[in-house]
Amino acid sequence: MTPETAAAYSLLNAEAVRDRAHRMLALGRDDKLPNFRVDLGRLDHAVDLVVNTINKAYPTLDIPFHSRWRHFVTFGFDRHADLAEDFTDPMARARSDFDLAIISVLLDAGAGPQWRYHDPVTTGDLARSEGLAVASLNLFARGDFSSRRGDGANQLRVDADTLTNLDTETLRDGFQVGDDNPLVGLEGRADLLRSLGRLISQRPEIFALRDTPRPGGFFDHLVTKAEGNTIPAPLILSELLLQFGPIWPSRLTLGGVPLGDCWRHPSLTMADATSGLVPLHKLSQWLAYSLIEPLQWAGIAVTDINGLTGLAEYRNGGLFIDTGVLALRDPADAARQHDVASTLVVEWRALTVALLDRVADVLRHRLHMDAASLPLAKVLEGGTWSAGRSIAREKRADGSPPLKVISDGTVF
Repeated sequence: MTPETAAAYSLLNAEAVRDRAHRMLALGRDDKLPNFRVDLGRLDHAVDLVVNTINKAYPTLDIPFHSRWRHFVTFGFDRHADLAEDFTDPMARARSDFDLAIISVLLDAGAGPQWRYHDPVTTGDLARSEGLAVASLNLFARGDFSSRRGDGANQLRVDADTLTNLDTETLRDGFQVGDDNPLVGLEGRADLLRSLGRLISQRPEIFALRDTPRPGGFFDHLVTKAEGNTIPAPLILSELLLQFGPIWPSRLTLGGVPLGDCWRHPSLTMADATSGLVPLHKLSQWLAYSLIEPLQWAGIAVTDINGLTGLAEYRNGGLFIDTGVLALRDPADAARQHDVASTLVVEWRALTVALLDRVADVLRHRLHMDAASLPLAKVLEGGTWSAGRSIAREKRADGSPPLKVISDGTVF
């Protein structure tokens, strides 16, 4: 292994995300960042909003984990619970749950402010993450990702060959996209799923240990990594980054290793080949959080959940801008569109990860809880994500984030 390759692998874990995020925050506290000023004196304001949000939604503080499974419950109806009833074999159910979670999370980049999904079951309209979740679940439930469509419960799966040959029109129809209902990054989402299908077909030793090639085969791979029927959450992420890395669009590589959701920022200097690189791995960590419960349902204990980091996305990040913890050096940047690879967006996202750790510490003190009883996964759900959405609605009529980020449907 070359030094560059070893350096690349050092970025494919949650510890690297957290370390570099806090380095970015340290630069911000010293007023050495090009795009944002950091005012930790406003952090209590952000925490106030989070506490109020938690008290309204979870007055007993019985907060679930932040994961995709929350979005499958809308209008009082748990769509996943109905599907789960079709399985008697817990391992078969786990593979199906992994199939659903993986596909749904990969389709969960920002939808844009105009898109809506009309749910045929409840006849309600859903937007953003909830709409994307229900739309993707309905596609899954009707067998659109399966090679066994029409075969009852056996169609509740995702097959590599079906993904490889996925027609963008399938997603267009499933997400009800039209000229009057545009969805940001539709083609990018379809390309990502096709890329996933090709990867899975090429890696049967990972994705076909107990079945034909499918995303859910990753469950069986993780089982081989468990010790004493236990697996640490950061290992879920590192395996996701190692095994799924090649599916992402052409981005940065180092030593021949694709770095995924990792970007350049000139202020973050290091002593090796990773200097200037900022790993964030947002969708992969969102997926890692979303795979915890299927593992638990299958009887596998998941430890060190706090080893994962906060998510570098626009609701959490928006919370800090809208509460004044972060301030743009150039206020005109709020009206401009920014590429996801821009220094400004990379800076914002890294600061978000570090500030979420700060919020979690203050929140635990306020609520007289510790990291075990209030892990970051619950802080996010309780929590910062909802508070970010709430204050966005207060400040902007369409509830949009405070920054305009150009997305290809594969980052946020």
